[in-house]
Amino acid sequence: MWICFIPLSQAQFQKIDNLRPYDKTGINVFEDPKDTVTTFDGLKLKFGAGFTQQFQNLKHKNPDALNNTIGSFNPLVAGNRLKVITPGFQTAQANLYMDVQLADGIRLNITSYLSTKHHNENWVKGGYIQFDKLPFKGQIWDNIMKIATLKIGHFEVDYGDQHFRRSDGGNAIYNPFMEGNIVDEFATEIGGQVMLRKNGFFGLLAATNGMIKGNIDSLYAASNPDGDYHKSPSILLKAGFDKQIMKDVRVRVSGSYYGNQSSGGNTIFGGDRSGSNYQYVMELNSANPSSTTGAGTPLAFSGRFNPGFNKKVNTIMLNGFLKVKGFELFGTYETASGRTAKETDTRKMKQFAADAVYRFGKTENFFIGAKYNTVTARLANSAAITYTDDVKVDRIAGAAGWFLTRNILLKGEYVVQKYKDFPIQDYRAGGKFNGYVIEAVVGF
Repeated sequence: MWICFIPLSQAQFQKIDNLRPYDKTGINVFEDPKDTVTTFDGLKLKFGAGFTQQFQNLKHKNPDALNNTIGSFNPLVAGNRLKVITPGFQTAQANLYMDVQLADGIRLNITSYLSTKHHNENWVKGGYIQFDKLPFKGQIWDNIMKIATLKIGHFEVDYGDQHFRRSDGGNAIYNPFMEGNIVDEFATEIGGQVMLRKNGFFGLLAATNGMIKGNIDSLYAASNPDGDYHKSPSILLKAGFDKQIMKDVRVRVSGSYYGNQSSGGNTIFGGDRSGSNYQYVMELNSANPSSTTGAGTPLAFSGRFNPGFNKKVNTIMLNGFLKVKGFELFGTYETASGRTAKETDTRKMKQFAADAVYRFGKTENFFIGAKYNTVTARLANSAAITYTDDVKVDRIAGAAGWFLTRNILLKGEYVVQKYKDFPIQDYRAGGKFNGYVIEAVVGF
């Protein structure tokens, strides 16, 4: 039996077509690039990776909550003392990428989380095949694929533009800040999508299973007390314009819709399997650090807010991006409605975020930035309590960074986040955390 090994250097540096780079050159690349003028001279394999290591010095408090020294998993009773956190290094995170050029204009991707805050074991994020050409002869197919890109498999849902700028486990090189939005729009689902691009305009249509993983089980009554047991697909629509209109000016605008009318467990606002880059802030002292859940709030997602639309969700996001030389402005407006299976009425959530980044230096290897993010939503009802008023979460962050090379980034952020109008029974009532996080990132 013959075994053929590809030298590591050869596997690493082989070129894969229509792939967003995992280093600095992938910044401000949204959907994967589209190039049909390619040649194929055999199967190619490329390995890539992303690594992060953070040092955190954050402090938090919740002066308006019902507090004592006991601590409880029940947010409706006294015992909402927060975890004691001290300055220190967070758990390092690592991603592994395998990209394969299978044929002319056809590539495969498999991404794995090697180390994250949410899963301490090796975990496959997803895998998919992308077609920028089809293996069919005929001018009609060539003409279609000049503007079309097809993706099939288990992939990151292309809802909105914010998910292209967020940190994803070890892949933090695209994000000038530590975190994405307070309400984190990110999920991996099984399905297919088609994207059309021409003269700067683009449109996308996708359908997925509406869940973070495969599921062929029936939805039993205990998980669906509303009596609706069926699973529906998620439908995604996206359209926009993205073009370099002058030598130093680029403009991008987009609008996205994502909807699922009956899911067995939708995670469009909670599908991250890596974790937050703020660790243990605004978490209950009674929550077990080695577990992923405590008091109804996953510890892996500290600092985020999930509106809990896991049964039914309809959400729209509008994004704008402007780059003038080294200055970048990116904005998000989002409005969503939905409910859990335990609720009969829908709730609403609104989110606004805007950040400004200035990149300077000969190759824009330095940057400074500022971000404002605010969320208004009503908490999910439970058997014990019905919420009628909205709560609000605000974040202000300032950041700076230095690319030592295109593969190595050192960045730091100072953040202040406040929780407003939460009921006193909730451990986040009057909550606030602030401080700094420093992060070293490698991507290739």
